[in-house]
Amino acid sequence: MFNAQYFRTFMMLVETGSFTQTARKLEMTQPGVSQHVRKLEESVDRPLINRHGRRFSLTEAGRRTYDYAVKLFAEHEQFRHSLDDDSTDSGECRIASPGSVGLMFYPFLLGYQQMYPGLTIHYSFAFNRDITQEVAAGRLDVGIATDEAKHAELDCQSWYQEPLCVVVPADFTGTSFGELLALGFVDYIDGEANASRVFKQNFAGEFRGMNRFPRRGFTNEVGQVLDAVARGLGFTVVPRPVLETSPWQRQVKELSLDQPVYETLYLIARRDATLPKRYRQLLDTFRQQRLNSLYGYSELPTLEET
Repeated sequence: MFNAQYFRTFMMLVETGSFTQTARKLEMTQPGVSQHVRKLEESVDRPLINRHGRRFSLTEAGRRTYDYAVKLFAEHEQFRHSLDDDSTDSGECRIASPGSVGLMFYPFLLGYQQMYPGLTIHYSFAFNRDITQEVAAGRLDVGIATDEAKHAELDCQSWYQEPLCVVVPADFTGTSFGELLALGFVDYIDGEANASRVFKQNFAGEFRGMNRFPRRGFTNEVGQVLDAVARGLGFTVVPRPVLETSPWQRQVKELSLDQPVYETLYLIARRDATLPKRYRQLLDTFRQQRLNSLYGYSELPTLEET
């Protein structure tokens, strides 16, 4: 029969190397420690230690049992912290976003977890529709999406906005709509929609739809689209994080726009769930950093205030 206390006693015995110290730390008697070890040996049907007078050595089964005990109690501690909604620096976080956001958000999450080792972050790159489905099913706690989710069981709130950037090869000298038209468009998921929004605002008199633009290629991985632009194959329109995190920044450039256009990011969560504080602090920290980087200040309330 499984008994967690037997495993705890055995783990302490291995770590102290002494029946006496184990008994003292666990406030037990030495015979009680010996009894726990014997009971554990009976439960696994293997000898765990070889006794040498007052000393002992581990058998192979003993070493494997100790490794299992360490993992067992580490997972138990992690599970216990995950139930603590008041903790800001421990527990599990399950989040997803599209790639255009994740290129910047995921590295932030890794650095954040380094600062708070008690957190375990499970992050997925996913499309908007999949994020909505996963949050609704309870497999994700938070989704970050570029489209507003319309679902009876979900709460969707505006988080902040990222500028959309027209990105051309570094040696491109044109500025007009016609010159962009001649260059051709490199597409990706959401590429056409983003480009249409930019052109409607900045070239309203000339823009008649994306079907006029020669297609120079397509990729479903937004992080790779600037590779094609860097090679001179065409231009594209991407959210700012894609440009800021791109390894091809030196081979491309951003065209200035008379009318800046923004992509709104939305936070999605279940209506019947209250986000633990660890989520609120994590998300607020990223947003504050991003707004300070883009605008020099924060212009939105924190999640605590909404």
